[in-house]
Amino acid sequence: MIFRLLPWSPTFLCLLISAIAGQIGIASSANAADRPNIVLIMCDDLGWGDTGFNGNTIIQTPELDALAEEGTVLDHFYSVGPVCSPTRASFLTGRHYFRMGIWTANRGHLPAQEFTLARMLKQEGYATGHFGKWHLGTLSRTVSAKGKGRRPDLHYAPPWERDYDASFVTESAVCTWDPGLGKRAHNNPYYENGVATDENVLGCDSRVLMDRALPFIENAAKKDQPFLSVIWFHAPHEDIQAGPEYLAQYEGHDEAAHYYGCITAVDDQVGRLRKKLDQLGVADNTLLFFCSDNGPEGKTPKDRAKTRRAGSAGEFSGRKRSVLDGGVRVPAFVHWPGQIPAGVRLDAPLSVMDLLPTVAAITDASLLPERQLDGENILPIWKGQKIQRETSIPFRYGDFACLVRGKHKLIIESSGDRSQDRLFDLSNDVTESNNLADQHPELVESMRSELLGFLKSAESSHAGEDYDGGHLPVDAWHPLPRAKNRKAATSNR
Repeated sequence: MIFRLLPWSPTFLCLLISAIAGQIGIASSANAADRPNIVLIMCDDLGWGDTGFNGNTIIQTPELDALAEEGTVLDHFYSVGPVCSPTRASFLTGRHYFRMGIWTANRGHLPAQEFTLARMLKQEGYATGHFGKWHLGTLSRTVSAKGKGRRPDLHYAPPWERDYDASFVTESAVCTWDPGLGKRAHNNPYYENGVATDENVLGCDSRVLMDRALPFIENAAKKDQPFLSVIWFHAPHEDIQAGPEYLAQYEGHDEAAHYYGCITAVDDQVGRLRKKLDQLGVADNTLLFFCSDNGPEGKTPKDRAKTRRAGSAGEFSGRKRSVLDGGVRVPAFVHWPGQIPAGVRLDAPLSVMDLLPTVAAITDASLLPERQLDGENILPIWKGQKIQRETSIPFRYGDFACLVRGKHKLIIESSGDRSQDRLFDLSNDVTESNNLADQHPELVESMRSELLGFLKSAESSHAGEDYDGGHLPVDAWHPLPRAKNRKAATSNR
């Protein structure tokens, strides 16, 4: 018996809908396969002057240097946060960390309501993975590397509950050698997909985390699935210890050999990554981005050989915990064969907050139309089609708030007292030594007004107004002081 399906019959309509859905699914998969893979790498406490591509003649970084030479170096790139947790929050969300109440390291957490790179790309069919340091909340509801004061239950915000398919992470810093041992490992194990593990956590920490990142990439590539791989190295954050083979490369540099060696260890693992991308045949369709989360730890060493805090901020003033450029301007490059020009160095001010809107533009991913972003799509700048960004870059840390608009940088220490404002022309004053505030009062007033407007907007975000309910701030808003009865602070220098 032969059955004929009439066009208006329920069976016919179901088959028709299934066929259309199947074709849409095939088309979506095909489109996803054409999209670039995204690999976002960040080091911890790596100074602007700590890589060969930025002029360091001691630290050996041949793999990073080759990628930088084949891509575009971002000479004026900001971490935005002068310490790690703030930068990481802005990196993943395209938003300033004050909007989320992440004032400094080990404070606050990444709210579940935030629209992140992982959430955005997972919705577009990407496999999502995060490897290395997390530092955006606790990974256990009962214990924290920072003790009970971290309030682990309140700040529980692990990557496996933040849209990552795979993760291998620590809550905070570990030793760069034998990360599974020592005081840094106490209540701070590696969690692999949500389960604490002591398997393969000895030796070079950069190798340990890359051992997990590469299988994730390989698995996605074999499925012809585009992937987002966020790789956040612990090096060269304290505790700083290099393995024997790396110490041998820096014989004669005493204690600094540990600092130099763990950076070269990172470089070797970046080389492993690049080799794997080549072997999988996906290197040409992979965008690789590299930066640091803030400037180098400690004071500028008088004798680098005597200390493991041997990092260099290059020619800039300030280091970690400073809003001067040495604390927030970091080494960075982008590498995307055939799409981003090779052998170019860009001077335009850019920041980690630009990553999410830029990746959205590259992948044609949908953004939340009502969500306030502080970054912008800088793909035209990367491609050399545009010279400068359209928006300013805001900073906030401790008693300081800053704004970079073009070549100018304004630093204020009070919401009301203008006498302590400092204005610098970064195009000819990289040490931020010449305060031009008295010479350009109208520019200062314009930038100050914009900066205070941003802070007002961030305060509203912190109160939960960007979210559709279900969020209450876990900490009080941190306002700028109203006034200070002293000369402009120089301790931040």
